[in-house]
Amino acid sequence: MGGNIRQSGEHRGLAEINVTPLVDVILVLLIIFMVSAPMMQSGIDVNLPETTTGAALEEQRVVITLTADKKLYINNDIIHPELFADRMTKLATLKKEVFLKADKTLPYGEVIRLIGRLKKAGIENVALVTLPVEEEENGPDRN
Repeated sequence: MGGNIRQSGEHRGLAEINVTPLVDVILVLLIIFMVSAPMMQSGIDVNLPETTTGAALEEQRVVITLTADKKLYINNDIIHPELFADRMTKLATLKKEVFLKADKTLPYGEVIRLIGRLKKAGIENVALVTLPVEEEENGPDRN
């Protein structure tokens, strides 16, 4: 007669499934992915020069990297110097613009030689990748 009294022979199944443990696990996984996602950015470590002009790289494009030890990379793949011209000629048919990341410790002539090789391969636009200059609170120094 009460709410908890069952008649004999009547079996009642579990009406609701407890989803709290499932939600807990999903939230923990979400936090793990949110924390680890920024660390998953890969690339070649290069000391970039700083500049006050230019826009940030918004869209992923072909990036040529020249490291301090003069190793060449196309995006994140190392490329042998003898194969570079062939690879760039093929890329020039698809893209006419590349981004050049050159280490700031490299001599100016090395960067200019690489730009010349890119132009010879058919690349029309070479954009230099730099870092923005950290300005002081009073503004840039105008000496």
